[in-house]
Amino acid sequence: MQLLNILNIKGTITLKSGLHIGAGDVEMHIGGTDNPIIKHPNTQEPYIPGSSIKGKVRSLLELKSGLVVKTDGNPLSARLLKGLKGEERQECETILKLFGSSGADGEAVAELGPSRVSFADCPITKNWQEKVRQSRWSLTEVKSENSINRIKGTAENPRFTERVPSDTEFAFSVCLKVLKPEEEQPLLEALLQGLKLLELDALGGSGSRGYGKVQFRFEDESIQKRFESIDLFSRGGKL
Repeated sequence: MQLLNILNIKGTITLKSGLHIGAGDVEMHIGGTDNPIIKHPNTQEPYIPGSSIKGKVRSLLELKSGLVVKTDGNPLSARLLKGLKGEERQECETILKLFGSSGADGEAVAELGPSRVSFADCPITKNWQEKVRQSRWSLTEVKSENSINRIKGTAENPRFTERVPSDTEFAFSVCLKVLKPEEEQPLLEALLQGLKLLELDALGGSGSRGYGKVQFRFEDESIQKRFESIDLFSRGGKL
């Protein structure tokens, strides 16, 4: 096993709807929201954690593989490989090579090698920062929501959720390690499929209520064309 290359795939994530990735701050400040988003501690600017993208892409690829029924919904692990054959085993190996497996899986993990992808945190692009500054816009918004009493037909339980507004642009970067020449294209294809799934699904919280729709635009035109040509379900969902 030898590190032969590292592909650095860069681009832009544009929000097509408001994005909420929670800060985990349960303390409500006077005049604040009860559900704040994560921000850089120094600049107070919102950003997208690489861990949020990695976790969502992995979960979508695992869901698409159909293998989650064998794990009771838990993440795929190297131990699962023992009971798999053919395309199922190949698909499981691809996901584990991309995202890694628990170190507790021992020898099986050693055969797969380290996780190949590394997602960077995504800051707001310089262009969008300048546009916000010149237009005197805000980097965040607060969206109010409530529930409806089914009998009275009245709004109840108001809550206020902080979001990053739609159209905001973030700088995206992910690195893919190449340990074997024959692995490069299959792993790149699987990674792009995962990002395509993310476009069709949602990032962050409240995706079922319209939050978190994103669009990728890659700097490398060949990657962009390959991404646009992906037909996710032409093989019955197989990678």
